Amino acid sequence: MAAMKRHVLYIVRLKRYLSSYLGTILILVSLIGSSVRAEVGRPRGVAISKSSFYKPGDTFTCLDNSAVLPYSQVNDDYCDCKDGTDEPGTSACPNGFFHCTNAGHKPMYIPSSRVGDSICDCCDGTDEYSGEVICDNTCKELGRAAKEERERKKQLLGEGYEIRKQYCEQGKTAKEEKRSRLEQLQYDKVQSETIRNDMEALKNQAEIPEKEAKDKHQQAWEAEKASRQANREIDQITSAFKELDKNGDQFMSKEELQLHPEMDIDNNTVVSDTEAKEHLEDNDQVDFDTFKDKVWPNIKDIYRSPEPVAEEPPEGSTVEPEESPPVDPEMEADNDKDLDEEDDDDEEDDRKDERGEEGSPPAQEEEKMPDYDEETKKLIEDAGFARANFDEADKRFRDTEKELNDINSFLNMDLGPDEVFYPLKDQCYEFTDREYIYKLCPFDQASQRPKSGGTETNLGRWGHWAGPENNKYENMKFEKGLNCWNGPDRSVLVTLHCGTNNEIVSVAEPNRCEYTFNFNTPAVCIDTTPEEPHDEHDEL
Repeated sequence: MAAMKRHVLYIVRLKRYLSSYLGTILILVSLIGSSVRAEVGRPRGVAISKSSFYKPGDTFTCLDNSAVLPYSQVNDDYCDCKDGTDEPGTSACPNGFFHCTNAGHKPMYIPSSRVGDSICDCCDGTDEYSGEVICDNTCKELGRAAKEERERKKQLLGEGYEIRKQYCEQGKTAKEEKRSRLEQLQYDKVQSETIRNDMEALKNQAEIPEKEAKDKHQQAWEAEKASRQANREIDQITSAFKELDKNGDQFMSKEELQLHPEMDIDNNTVVSDTEAKEHLEDNDQVDFDTFKDKVWPNIKDIYRSPEPVAEEPPEGSTVEPEESPPVDPEMEADNDKDLDEEDDDDEEDDRKDERGEEGSPPAQEEEKMPDYDEETKKLIEDAGFARANFDEADKRFRDTEKELNDINSFLNMDLGPDEVFYPLKDQCYEFTDREYIYKLCPFDQASQRPKSGGTETNLGRWGHWAGPENNKYENMKFEKGLNCWNGPDRSVLVTLHCGTNNEIVSVAEPNRCEYTFNFNTPAVCIDTTPEEPHDEHDEL
């Protein structure tokens, strides 16, 4: 048993030794391989992918075939090739390029003019090979940061892509529901239109006898009002003739007319014989019928009935004057001045008030048309009921038609591949900078308003997708906004970026009245794997 244990322990130790030995060998092989790769024979500033063009030998051919040079002239700090390819590691050729190996990070090319300029452009410092400037090799740190950034973007894309898939499902479901609703609405529209037409026919039928009865009642009332007006006018004419006929002989003479100063034509305060006869149609006197038919139409606008004589108080009685409040002397003077200016106007207004506007009798209390008879009321009630039924049927039809049009408009709306932009519809997003609050409502409009308050300015209404040919859904165009004074209409170009939230991240105005919005949304997170950095080779 002890021998058995010693044997097992020996085997375990042997395995550990062999494992350690093999690991050491693998490390050595790796180091040897790296050394071999690092010592690839190529001039400074040449990428591995182009090392075959720089094989040591007697001659070197410019890569544009413009010349064949002795190989010793490569990197001799003198530009011999037109394309600058004989000086990949110096700054001799203005059109040349230097390749940074940047082991541990991304290789890159820099213009040859940056080689040996005492500025570290390559993260491995190989562009400053002279040693005049000591460049720290930061490639590992940059590579690590780049990797972390790629991981962050990968995570962002993954989360955004999952939300995007939900957006697609929501959009597809919404359009399917609308299509199903569309079929029902098309049927409902036919039915509601039929009902509306039937209700309209019943309404029209009920309104015919209603209108006839109401017109008949109105005509009777108009005739009654005309009769009343004629009687009032006869009474007015009779009253005027009686007042003018001072001696009661049933004639109105020119002498009696001359007693009315308002009949003065030339405003000399005297009514002459000629003026009186002119009013009397060149007669010395007229009877009532002539007065009514010929004279009254001429004088009714200027005739003033005499003011009633105030009754005197009984003898022995006293009337105490009414007390007036004290008056400011200055105010009293101003009032006197105003009254003097208005005396003439007031006198004319008094005349009009007494005889009525434009010579008509004093305004009567507005006459009200009598109620309809019971038969007419019943016809009005029936017609009103028919109108209410029609209005209800018409509203139902118009509501159905509007919903139908809205659904057709929605179904024709381009909401992106798989309807992915549906969740953005009917939503608005705001962004605040130092001066303004910007608002974006996708598929509707964009606007701005001052932070301090004020009117909202329309920057543009939804126009169309404006991205490049390979991805038109990259940009939204809003156009025909409020016109700039002496300039173009305002417009907005929205660039969409992948993000886990829908939000405006920046706003700019690169040109007058032309705005650019950067908008993050999961709707454009279409790839879960971010593009990996690559070049011809990722050295080491």
